[in-house]
Amino acid sequence: MRKIIFLSLILIGLGVLLSFRPDRKPLSFPSSRVLPASKKDLQYKTHSVKQSVVHTLLIPASSRFLVTPTLSPELSSLESFVQKHQAIAAINGGFFDPENRKSTSYVMLQGVWVADPKDNKRLMNNLKLRPYLKKILNRTEFRRYRCGQTVRYDITLHSEPSPTGCQLLDALGGGPRVLPELTSVQEGFVDFAKGKVIRDPLGSSQPNARSAIGITSDGSLLVVMVAQKPEAPSNSGLSLPALADFMKTQGVEKAMNLDGGSSSCFYYKGKTVYGKINQQGNQVRRELFSVLVIR
Repeated sequence: MRKIIFLSLILIGLGVLLSFRPDRKPLSFPSSRVLPASKKDLQYKTHSVKQSVVHTLLIPASSRFLVTPTLSPELSSLESFVQKHQAIAAINGGFFDPENRKSTSYVMLQGVWVADPKDNKRLMNNLKLRPYLKKILNRTEFRRYRCGQTVRYDITLHSEPSPTGCQLLDALGGGPRVLPELTSVQEGFVDFAKGKVIRDPLGSSQPNARSAIGITSDGSLLVVMVAQKPEAPSNSGLSLPALADFMKTQGVEKAMNLDGGSSSCFYYKGKTVYGKINQQGNQVRRELFSVLVIR
């Protein structure tokens, strides 16, 4: 019996020695860095689409992050919004008048309307806008509800009532709707005469810097910012139809346009990207009235 035990120990020892041979490959284990991202993680990507760089941030429905609007009546940089609200990400929000610093979009925070375009006298008294005023006051908005114990997001017209059993917490007006259908004529106020476009204040059919937010079939949110290229300031970016096509490829079912052009900007984890490029090839930085923050 002792001989058997002794021989067993010798064999074990030889096995250990053999395992440390210089020519033997060490055992390897998969690194956690190559594992797929958690379904609860924010997912930031950049895409090369036509003459533009598109920045996207996916906020999974199962994540703990909230997307809420905020505003600054004095107009502030995107970085100031981020710092004040300790946001991990942010994108520019709704429309405003840079001359009188009044909103032309509705904004609700925690159940209270804090910005009402009807309070903007330059907007309400503008004779050129009178034919469009009714629609301006009923544009598409991004909403956050509390439905029982859950949080729910939607994109709908301002006049739409809240779903039964849900309390409207936040809302941010924008427009036009991008998906499921593009409402450039109804909300972008595109007009035609003799088959030609005579009015297109958002430059809907032209490439430009754009900002948008969308909702996928599972309730996840996708933030999108389209940046122009410095070498092509006049013909880079995306048109609204191209933006709709891109967001559709990302699984988005509902989407709305945010204030674009010079207002387009996006922040994520310490870095700010500006969408608009001037003729000298430099980024345009504009102070903002409202912002969507991710916390």
